[in-house]
Parts: sequence; C-alpha cells; structure tokens
Amino acid sequence: MCAHLLRPEVSGAVSVQRPGGAEVTVLIPAHNEAAGIGETIFSLQCQSLLPRRIIVVADNCDDGTEDIARRYGVEVLVTANNADKKAGALNFALERILPELAPEDVVLVQDADSQLDRDFLERAAGYLAADRRLGAVGGVFRGGSGGGLVGHLQRNEYARYARDIQRLNGKCLVVTGTAALFRVRTLREVSEARLAGILPPGNGRGGVYDTSVLTEDNELSFALLSLRYRILSPVDCGLVTEVMPSWRELWSQRLRWKRGAVENCFQYGWSDVTRPYWGRQLLSLLGVVVTFAYLGTVAFALATGAGLRIHPFWLAVTGVFVIERAVTVRLRGWRYMVAAATMYELLFDVFLQLVFAKAYLDAALHKKKVW
Repeated sequence: MCAHLLRPEVSGAVSVQRPGGAEVTVLIPAHNEAAGIGETIFSLQCQSLLPRRIIVVADNCDDGTEDIARRYGVEVLVTANNADKKAGALNFALERILPELAPEDVVLVQDADSQLDRDFLERAAGYLAADRRLGAVGGVFRGGSGGGLVGHLQRNEYARYARDIQRLNGKCLVVTGTAALFRVRTLREVSEARLAGILPPGNGRGGVYDTSVLTEDNELSFALLSLRYRILSPVDCGLVTEVMPSWRELWSQRLRWKRGAVENCFQYGWSDVTRPYWGRQLLSLLGVVVTFAYLGTVAFALATGAGLRIHPFWLAVTGVFVIERAVTVRLRGWRYMVAAATMYELLFDVFLQLVFAKAYLDAALHKKKVW
C-alpha cells in the first residue's frame, strides 16, 4: 500500500517532487474507462517520483469514469463537443495547461487502460534531464491479463517487441501512446511548427496532436523527428497495458494502427526521417506476399490432389520461422519458447497479414476511415 496514496473519497493534493526543478503533470484521456481508471490512477499515486497534477480528460463519457476519478482526488477536465477522439481530447487539455507551465516542466500522456511500473516517472524524467535533444521518452509495455487465446498471443507479441527494443538500447520508431513523457517546451514547439506550416496543420489552430490521422502517437513521433529531436523507449520504463479481448476488437485496433502508419508515411513523404518507416512498410508488404505464397502453394497442392512435397526452399523458410518464434519469446520463459516452436502462433501471423493486406488496400482505395 502506498503511504501517500489518495484513496477514493479522500481529498487533498498529490505530493510534489521535482526532477531538476521540473514539475510533472499527467494527462489521461479517457472515454468510458470506468472499469480501469481507478487502477491507472493508483499506479500514478504509487510512483517513486510523484506528479504534481494528475488530470483525467473525460471525453464524451456516459459511464462512471468522471466520478471514479474525482473520488481518487485527481482533477477532471470534461471535453466540450469533441469529435476528434483521443487527439482532440488531448489538444483540449493541452491548450489549457501548457500556458500555465514552465518550459522545462514535463507532461506525461498516458492511456487510461495502462498502469506504470513504480519507477517509470523517475526513470523517464531522468532520461529527459540528461539529453536536451530528447523529445519524448516512451514505455515498453507488457500485455495485461485476460483475453483467452487472443490475449495470450498479444502478450507474446509484446514480449517480442520488448526484446527488440532491448537489443536496440531503447531506440524506437514510435513513442507509443500507452505512456510518453514530454517537455513543455517541446510540445509548444510542435504546436508552433504546425501553425507555421513546418509540420502538418493538426486541428488548424496549432494543436500538439494532428486530429486528422488515425494514429496520433505515430504522427507525433514523425513530427518530433522532423524537428530533429530524438525519441526513446528505455526497457527500464515499463508498464502494463490492456490486451484486446476478442478477435473482432483486435482486428479493428490493428487495422487502425497499420493504416494510420501507412498514411503517416504518405503524409510526411520521403526524407531521411521517414526512410526507416518506408522500409518497414515495404518489409511488411513483402511479408504479406511471402505468407500468402507459402499458404497458396499448400492449398494448391491439396486442392489438386498432388499432395504435399517437401521442398527445400519452403522447408528452410519453415525452419527459420520455428527458430524465430522460439527465440524471440525468450523474455516470457522457456515454457513459452517450447510452445512457440510448435508453430501454434501461425494462426496469429496469418491474422496479422490479413490485417496488413486490408490496411494497404483501404489506403490505396482511400476508403473512409473508421476509428
């Protein structure tokens, strides 16, 4: 139990600690998050470095999110006629708090369904303080419990992502929206650059977040890199985030992520900043082609009665796939490695390839965006 915790129905101010004189403000955009908002606030009130302010941005909520947040003693901002989802809610809040803060103060933007490890803020603030050109510090997330098989597969996926980040010493392409820490001066610079036409215009009024895109965290990462900042997701800045509980919800989430990433690439064009992102999209497209070529040869052989034959090329591809599946889930332990070697995750990989194919098609046909 946190000695300083503001428990429900107990009023008072959150204790303050200042890294290098900077005050920490937390923004939690929340749309109907009554089920988990209390746990999220709890994780913030248990931080080794306590924020000065915790603000829940209640966006078009019709459940108990606002009431629960108030019972935990934090501030609540209620959006007014916001039609721009998470990005609009964050712009609404940032327009109100940024003028009140000092340039070197820091703002944590955190999803309402994510809980920080106890030392997240302390470590992330330390990274920012040590590097003036570090534009944002994100987190490395683990999947929460539940979700049955689809939840289990996401937890494996997140473990592989953490392994990749660890091998790259925190270097990342995107500072994810689960949790990210920014200096106030950096957020102001992004907003001013939008007004000046240096960056995409966002909401047309210099908002920090571009409300026209599907993936506001991916676009903000592009914006920071375009302004010559660096971004980082250190492995010691950990958190737990909710997994999608069903295949339908996972499909919607990943379709939005993938299409948003593709459209952000077109939005920013070809440059030294975007080359790695274009390269990732080309590799992803190649993965779609290889996956369906592999499955197509199997289906053709079975449909024509020719039977399955061991072809050296596809046998090699299968071997590489088995090794990769086992090694990359090592952070979860040897039992998960053994299980992964059985290739039971092939279903998940095919599912993701179908999502990617649909995202590329929707982007090419300019199909109406669905949040």
